[in-house]
Amino acid sequence: MELETLGTFLKNRRDRITPDQIGLKTFGVTRRVPGLRREELAQLAGVSAGYYTRLEQDQAGTASAQVIEAIARVLQLDPAETTHLRNLAGRSGAPRLVREAPEQPHERVLTLLASLGDTVPAVILGRRGDVLAWNRPGHTLVAEHLDFDAPRDLDRRPSIPRMFFLDPLTRDLYRNWTDLARIHVAYLRLTAGRHPTDADLAELIGELAMRSSEFATMWATGEVADCTVGPMDLRHPTIGRVDVDYQVWLQPDSPDHRLEIYTARDAASADALRLLTTAGLPRGLDPAESPVNR
Repeated sequence: MELETLGTFLKNRRDRITPDQIGLKTFGVTRRVPGLRREELAQLAGVSAGYYTRLEQDQAGTASAQVIEAIARVLQLDPAETTHLRNLAGRSGAPRLVREAPEQPHERVLTLLASLGDTVPAVILGRRGDVLAWNRPGHTLVAEHLDFDAPRDLDRRPSIPRMFFLDPLTRDLYRNWTDLARIHVAYLRLTAGRHPTDADLAELIGELAMRSSEFATMWATGEVADCTVGPMDLRHPTIGRVDVDYQVWLQPDSPDHRLEIYTARDAASADALRLLTTAGLPRGLDPAESPVNR
């Protein structure tokens, strides 16, 4: 699958903005397009129609920061969408894909994960959503059907996006699967803008688009979003219904990596998590001896 271009993103967003949304009077004129015309957007952004047309056709090279900010304002982009627009605009031509070294969690992040012990479910995620490490409750909460040691094996390292769209057990785990799936897709798009040369990321997106019609449909919407905090509503095979919030802690030493922790949203869920953490740690195993903490 070809990665998204500046022109593709601009056209997608232009089609979504109606004249009424930005206070543009059309005086009852019949329109052939649902959103803004190129000429209208160019005028509102303070650039020539010809230049804006070349931007949408990916023929104008890189755009200045002032032009990008003006276009983002007219298109009413949120912060994540504006960041994505800047990333796309900063490219010069089609990027050459590069196969990078496998991701490894930073020692400080592993230390932070270990400090949470076996009471707070947590997972360390790489830039493409690969599980780089997890503690016992994190593993038991989101993927107890997988081997705990799988993240340490590059050939078996779990991929959260693949699990979401290709693993029926993962799909059954989430009562709000559709909302979470959309966020995963939107975050992959944001990541693809940040890392346009990442061959593994491009292959992941292409694989999911080919193997999952739902992913392909969500990808085609062009949604962009950061992934920082939100609800996860679970029907867990061991503890039943449990509602948690995920919170993402960014890591200064490895900015592409995220430590995601899960906290109960109500008293019943807190009780369920306590049962999970008690059941999730094999009897007789000291938390300090967990593979994550070695």
